[in-house]
Amino acid sequence: MKAINPRRTVPSAAGVFELINIGIITVLVILCLAPLLHIASMSLSSNRTILSGEVTVFPLEINFEAYRKIFQDASMIRSLLLSLGLTASYTALSMLMTVFAAYPLSKRLKGGKFIMFLIVFTMFFSGGTIPDYLLIRGLHLTNHLGSLLLPAMINPFFMIILITFLRSLPGGLLEAAEIDGSSHFRTLTRIVLPLSLPALATLSLFYAVGRWNGFMDALMYITDPKLYPIQLKLYQVVMNSMTNDPLSMQGDQVVSVLPESIKAASIMFATVPILLVYPWLQKYFISGVMIGAVKE
Repeated sequence: MKAINPRRTVPSAAGVFELINIGIITVLVILCLAPLLHIASMSLSSNRTILSGEVTVFPLEINFEAYRKIFQDASMIRSLLLSLGLTASYTALSMLMTVFAAYPLSKRLKGGKFIMFLIVFTMFFSGGTIPDYLLIRGLHLTNHLGSLLLPAMINPFFMIILITFLRSLPGGLLEAAEIDGSSHFRTLTRIVLPLSLPALATLSLFYAVGRWNGFMDALMYITDPKLYPIQLKLYQVVMNSMTNDPLSMQGDQVVSVLPESIKAASIMFATVPILLVYPWLQKYFISGVMIGAVKE
């Protein structure tokens, strides 16, 4: 009778650790997806199943009436298009300013340490909400899209991440370009930026998600309904649903749809567009999130 090799029956410590990690990650994924699936199911279920509380993570008696009401509301479509343009503009401008700030600071810039001190100082100390509002009002930016673009155009934390990444690029390559007579702008556009695609894609995603989900600045600075971004419009829908008039429609147009269904459909309407951005950046995102994690 052959003896049993204990190495073949007892899993290694690394294997056990990996299984535990897989289990924990699986539980976290389920916890993150369950609320989203529940909201999606609410938006697609019939009034009867919603009122009876039967809807969990799967839609019952599928009904697209809530989405039809949303797409018939011109203000929702206007807010969506406004947020798309606002997010694209904000992301492009923020990345441009972040690159122009991070590239010089990644080199031996005179006074660079003092400039970095001033930038880091803003991460811990700020004037506060009331001074911010008084400043925006003093600049006549209330009810203006500039109030949603200018105040948070550069994120100091993201800029520091990009500086760390740029400092990790091969120094010999940049020195060779300098010896060949390449200007700083040419080196930046032809060498540095192509090598920094993972960092740029990751930070672009962070900027885009932050602007898309931005709510408080719009709530403070925007009062014109024509300038409502999608998150502020969603807030209006949720608040109006308490009065059974979620889309501010007249007559019996929303009688066939419950406020809960309208709220759920509005949330999905505001969430799905930004979720569609991730697959385009996925190949850069995995390597980009590790920027600065290892210091050599």
